[in-house]
Parts: sequence; structure tokens; C-alpha cells
Amino acid sequence: MPQSEFSNNLFDSVYKIASSLTSSLKEEEVLNNIMALVGEIFMPDNWSIFSYREEEHKLEFKLVVGKDSDALIGKTFSADSGIAGWCMKTKEPIVIPDAKKDERILNVGSGEVEIKSIIAVPMYSNDKPLGVIELINAHEDCFLPEKIKLLETLADFAAISMQNSRYLRTIERKSTIDDCTDLYNARFMYTILENEISRFKRSGQTFGLVFFDLDHFKNVNDNHGHLIGSQLLREVAGVVNECIRPTDWGIRYGGDEFVVILQGSGYKETIIVTERIRARLNEKVFFENEGFNIKIPASFGISVFPEDGGTVEEIIRSADNAMYEAKRTGRNKICQSC
Repeated sequence: MPQSEFSNNLFDSVYKIASSLTSSLKEEEVLNNIMALVGEIFMPDNWSIFSYREEEHKLEFKLVVGKDSDALIGKTFSADSGIAGWCMKTKEPIVIPDAKKDERILNVGSGEVEIKSIIAVPMYSNDKPLGVIELINAHEDCFLPEKIKLLETLADFAAISMQNSRYLRTIERKSTIDDCTDLYNARFMYTILENEISRFKRSGQTFGLVFFDLDHFKNVNDNHGHLIGSQLLREVAGVVNECIRPTDWGIRYGGDEFVVILQGSGYKETIIVTERIRARLNEKVFFENEGFNIKIPASFGISVFPEDGGTVEEIIRSADNAMYEAKRTGRNKICQSC
């Protein structure tokens, strides 16, 4: 292919990737396009995008093309090791035409690929490390400065895409999480219930719903102030999380009202979990160190889908009515939907 034609095709490809960053928030789509272009231009034996996991200070094989790709996807290693780790630390491209004797090389694959050369470029956004693009055994003309500069440009595109995706996940989380308790919010509860009903239609798997309201919570705000009241709600949320499984859902419905959705549960399982939450609240003394010694029991209503309602609204109403029956008949108790 003539050089001018190759340059035009390259420009078109880079332009498409740049355009996709402004038109799509699908990180996987953009990164796959970048990986395809890397393969076309650099023709390496293996090429990878490593994602930096800050909490663990590790690099993860996010995307891999070439031999061992299936085995490597998802693998992690210390961000202080390997050529990729060195590249991210120095924030500079690393170009090693003859890598046979480089002691920094970290062998994490099966050894099918003989590592002859390595090119690595870091991915950063606002001085924040996001990962590394690494090429194993690229074509010999890829060590030219202009080719390395091109790879840096592609790494910048990848970093923008990954950062956009993280922003999106943060926005999505904020739209579903209650700021005070870190439980899910009432708006997202309806989505959860719709999904659970769809799951029932596919698999026949029932679910339980628990609606509970803290007894005499107003006294806490009146006697100790709203800051203590808000902290108490957070601690109650912690009790909920301690008592449910990872597959269940804890929700702050509003004020001092909470909802728990128990995946795959019938009446027996729902009562067991509800009693666990009730007992935990009864035994816990809140703000003991501060000398407030607050006790806060709750009234619970439970319902099970589809026995107590065939729609989102019906199943909520059933549990809500049962909770008000618990309030009416003495509080600090569990009532089932009638």
C-alpha cells in the first residue's frame, strides 16, 4: 500500500476513534477499536491494555489480543512490578527492542510467546494513573519515534474512554444510592422490583419484601438533633447490611422507612431475615460512647411475590399495610400481609 494511502487510512481510523469518544460512552467499544488499530499498525504477537486498580495497587489485564489472551484476561499483578508497572511509575513510554535480558520482565503467561521486544505507554488522566498499553514483539519499524508518538495518542484516547466510563459509573451510582445511608434509594427500588418480577416470569423464583419503620424516631431528632438522627439512620443501614445476603437489596424508602428485597425467598426465609434485623435492632444501643444510649426498635411488614401482589405497586402496598398493622397493634413486631 502506498505511504500516502496508508496515512489517509490511518487518519480516518484515528478520527473515527476520536469521534466515538464524543458520541459513545461505551468504554468496551472504544477500547476494542483502539486495540484493532494497534494490531493493524504495529502487528505485535500480543498486545494488552492494563487497567490500574488503585485500591489494591494492582494492574489488571483488561483486554488482551494474541496467544494466551483467554488465560490472561482478568489476571492481576503488583503495579510495582513488570515493564507495565515501571512504565506507569515513570509516566514515560518504554521501548525495548531487545528484551531477552531485561530483568524487569514479568512472565505471567504460559510462555508460549517468546518475548523479543516490548513497547509500553502509560495511560493517565489529570495526572491520575489509569493503566498501560503494552505490545509484545511489534513489527521492527514500530520503534521509530513517530510510531511511538502515535501509540501515545491511542493511549490518550483509551485513557479518555476509561475516565468517561468511570465518570458514568459514578453518576449512575449517585442516581441509585441514598446519600445519607448508602443504601439504594426509593427511585431505584422500582427498577429492582421490576427486574425481580421479570426474573420470576423466567425462572419462577419468588422474592420477599420487608417494609419497616423505626419506632418513635422523631424523639431522637427532638432530643438529640438532626445530625444524630442522620447518623442513626446510617447505623441502622449498617445493621440491615449485616443481616442480608449480597444478593439481597437494602433500600432507604424515605425518612425513617426502610425496605429490604430478598431474592428467591418465600415466607419462611423472609420471616427469618426480618426477625434477624428486628433482634439486632433490639439488642443494639446506639451512641453508647457518647452517653446517649439510644434504643430504636422498629415495626415490620412483610409480603411475598406473587402471593401478596402481582405488580410492583401491589407488592409494596401489601408490605406497607402489614407494617402499619404492626404499628397499630403494639409496634416492635412483624406482621404478614393479609
